[in-house]
Amino acid sequence: MTKPKVGISMLYCLGKPFKTMIKEIPRTETKYIEIVDDGFHTLNVQRVTALKEIKESYELEISVHAPFADINIASLSKPTLTTTLKRLKKSITHARALDAYLWIFHPGMKTGISSFYPDADWLQNLKTIKSLLQIAHDCDVKIAIENVPEPFPCLMKSVEDFERFYCEIDDNVGFTLDVGHANVNGQLNIFLTAFADRLIHMHLSDNDGTADQHLGIGCGTVDWKSLTDHLRKTAYNGTLVIESIEHMEESLKKLKQLFA
Repeated sequence: MTKPKVGISMLYCLGKPFKTMIKEIPRTETKYIEIVDDGFHTLNVQRVTALKEIKESYELEISVHAPFADINIASLSKPTLTTTLKRLKKSITHARALDAYLWIFHPGMKTGISSFYPDADWLQNLKTIKSLLQIAHDCDVKIAIENVPEPFPCLMKSVEDFERFYCEIDDNVGFTLDVGHANVNGQLNIFLTAFADRLIHMHLSDNDGTADQHLGIGCGTVDWKSLTDHLRKTAYNGTLVIESIEHMEESLKKLKQLFA
């Protein structure tokens, strides 16, 4: 039976210095590590070099989560968008240097002026993603877009949003299903069914269904047995990245048990 690969996002270390996060990686008991290119862990040449050394030493596979703080790929401000694209291009370049198997990014957001320009931010979102696709193609990096939860003013939160998106965009954009986000929106099962053929990566955390709390697996309302049963039936063989910010060891153990 084909099993998905189980990994851990270093998001739980984001409030700690980069050097501390680096030391945590060998303790994670997994070969699949996701680096968050933001905050204290923003990538640069020196940090990429350090990550490459530890990647080679422990034979790791690395994915990179794009920066998301103050990032809006649907911004209607040209100076802001130029700066955003420059930042994301740098992130993709660092992902290439790490030989990352995937670069994951968030969709754009609505702003205070969105209502004055109907659909303009949606169109800009598509245009920017096409630019990111070209950059990624030039760097030989695979990319995937992630669903986001309420109440954030993102353009792509629901299954309907993603159905529209995939009708209007290049097929080369993979889909990263964030289980916690989908649980908040009450659409987890629908997402799993609607985009099974596009699903290449998953973020796993739990919550009580009201907010994106990044709880440990089994500490909220996500039906993990139902989820893992579905993934078995569909023969999902992508990566399951635990994105909890607490109970990491317990979450990893529980997930491995569910797929035993």
